[in-house]
Amino acid sequence: MSSVEARTNRRWWALALIAAAQFVVIMDTSIIGVALPRIQEDLGFSQESLSWVFNAYVVAFGGLLLLGGKLSDLLGARRIFAAGWAVLLAGSVVAGAAGTVWIELVGRAAQGAGAALIAPSALTLLFTLFGSESKELGKALALYGAAAPAGGTAGVFLGGVITQYVSWPWVFYINIPIALVALAAIPALMPKAATRRGSIDLLGAATVTIGLAIAVFSVVRAPEVGWGSAATVGGLIAAVVLLGAFLGIQARRREPLVRLAIFRTPNLAAANLAQVLLGAAWIPMWFFLNLYLQQVLGLGAFASGAALLPMTVVIMVMMVGVAPRLTARFGTKPMIVTGLAVLATGLGWLATVRPTGNFWADVLPASVVAAVGMALAFIPSLSTAISSARPEEGGLAAGIVNTSYQIGSALGLAVMTAVAASFGGGTDVAILTDGLSAAFLGAGLIAVIGALAAAASLNRGKTAPANGPVEANT
Repeated sequence: MSSVEARTNRRWWALALIAAAQFVVIMDTSIIGVALPRIQEDLGFSQESLSWVFNAYVVAFGGLLLLGGKLSDLLGARRIFAAGWAVLLAGSVVAGAAGTVWIELVGRAAQGAGAALIAPSALTLLFTLFGSESKELGKALALYGAAAPAGGTAGVFLGGVITQYVSWPWVFYINIPIALVALAAIPALMPKAATRRGSIDLLGAATVTIGLAIAVFSVVRAPEVGWGSAATVGGLIAAVVLLGAFLGIQARRREPLVRLAIFRTPNLAAANLAQVLLGAAWIPMWFFLNLYLQQVLGLGAFASGAALLPMTVVIMVMMVGVAPRLTARFGTKPMIVTGLAVLATGLGWLATVRPTGNFWADVLPASVVAAVGMALAFIPSLSTAISSARPEEGGLAAGIVNTSYQIGSALGLAVMTAVAASFGGGTDVAILTDGLSAAFLGAGLIAVIGALAAAASLNRGKTAPANGPVEANT
């Protein structure tokens, strides 16, 4: 085998590890679902606090992504990628061995912190490996993007299998062998990156992380304590103050965590807005579709996971084989706008679900339409957000776009949970279905807003990819 062939093979093996990273960080959000009742019973969680087994991960993940991106730029993406796997491994050990509520939440938060280091550095490495070849970059991004829905669906299956046939701690311990393999493979597969001299804006990192965490915490708790309660209003005000302080700090510092001028880069802010609204529409759909399958149609955990497989297959096929070709032909803006519009159509169709419905009529066709929309919009908006940045800010851009999607997901789910509770509280199947229908409709409205915003804010100018200036039709 020639040296060129060896480098090519090594690059695609590196992509497999990057896709595995995306698979794992998304899997860790869904694998706990079936295990939650066992965790609650063994550790003594209250019904109200149980959701924080999920939220501790999401808040740490979303809140620390910007810091992860900055560290990737300063210290090198390969080094931060390895550090993220090490932190994820440690958090998984703690979460699996936890004997109390607080230790469990600390472990989950550590897993989220590890994911916040892995996600932006993984994208930076992907662009380092493939960014100079636009055709290969499209294939690499498609495989990377398809790993997310695969991880979400696999998490549902694995969580059920592990909880039923092994024990719930293994929904966390499963990360240990994966992380060990990743840590062993990183030195051979991942390209080295020169470190840059610079300071880390710890004050900025603290204010943005705490501000985002308080915002997510306040919205997540709002359905429980009330949207007009002092806790919710006070929390949101505190979050706004902290995020405002963050912007002030960034404007004054010589080496800020986020160079605010980056948002004046053509299409970067617009693409990140598309990612916020895409996450805010897609994640509530996935969450409430699970509830409809199990609580209304009466399917078990495994059957519900199987019901989600058609969506996953459609997304993977579209992202890998169809969306890149359409993007090359029509450009990223039409794809983002069309994808969000198609997603809104699928969500509107899901809003017609019936208490006496069935999978074939009420779920399959609408979910497939929604999956097509997600596949069309995700990769173009992701690549536009990252490729618009300067080469030395690739990690920061990756951190920003990951933050956009994760925070959009968390806030969208919290708001749609409140909508579902307002329109369909209780256990009666008909009333429960009304609440789920309202949540689907609300998520569809978010997707419509996303399509309109993308149509108005994205332009067809030139972007500067993260690995060098080339012309791109956006």
